Amino acid sequence: MSETMKVAELATELLALAKPLAAFDMPLLDAHGATLALDVSSGDRVVMKAGSRIRSTQIGLAASLGLDHLPTRPQPRVVVISAGDDLVEPGSQLRDGEDEFEANSWLLTTAVKEAGAVGYRVHTIPETAERLKDVVEDQLVRADLIVICGESHDESFDLIYSVLQQLGSVREVAPTIEGTGRHAFGTIGPDQTPVVALPGESIFAYISTELFIRPMIRNMMGLYDIYRPVIKATLTNDVSSESGRHAFVRGILSTDNPQRRLITAIENQGDLVGLSDATGLIVIPENSAGARAGEEVDVLVLERRFT
Repeated sequence: MSETMKVAELATELLALAKPLAAFDMPLLDAHGATLALDVSSGDRVVMKAGSRIRSTQIGLAASLGLDHLPTRPQPRVVVISAGDDLVEPGSQLRDGEDEFEANSWLLTTAVKEAGAVGYRVHTIPETAERLKDVVEDQLVRADLIVICGESHDESFDLIYSVLQQLGSVREVAPTIEGTGRHAFGTIGPDQTPVVALPGESIFAYISTELFIRPMIRNMMGLYDIYRPVIKATLTNDVSSESGRHAFVRGILSTDNPQRRLITAIENQGDLVGLSDATGLIVIPENSAGARAGEEVDVLVLERRFT
């Protein structure tokens, strides 16, 4: 039986697994995209501050100061594994009505890259727990974090969870997020590598990646801004949700004047078209059954640019 866990509690537990990676001096070009581990000074002036992402302008500045290395925390290596015997690679043919095209590894590998990680995609169709166990163990040598999910129905989660239990210390939880499935987290392997198992339904796997995996990655990088920005916006249509559960409703941000942001909940919340169109997630708290048009709501911003 899954342990029920509030969103904030689960986020705290996962961040505790995501320790900042060890810092070391990295050649300039390799340092691009990593995090500056120490302040860099020129004379008595700090010209680059620790905790900032190293971009092209910082590389150019370091070179102008005569530096060929920078003290950095590297980008974490995140292995994304998608497991399930009914999953079919895009470009192939579906064999029967039970099959589905494998989308999660594509979705989540690119999402972790957007968060700042080096992402590795692994798609497997395990026939047995032993085969999946071999796949996970093979990936431990190059992983700072493993994210694993399965099919849109729950049978593959049982297989994944049983294998992770064999490899380390893992807990199964049911976060209080409306519509989501079971999650699991812990550490596995000889180096106690953090692992998170997400629900197989793509929309909720992505929402959990935004809520939990992205902050883990950015914490491992030693960044200060580990969370997506949350802004206030005026709702343009009614939104309903299940009382007692957090809802993260896909919406499109806009403005009607320079002083006011608007958010419109997408009509079809149940497919990847709506997720692809979304520029923000409308946050409905657990103690609410929804919100009315005209109310001000919190919005987790997915895209900074909106009209």
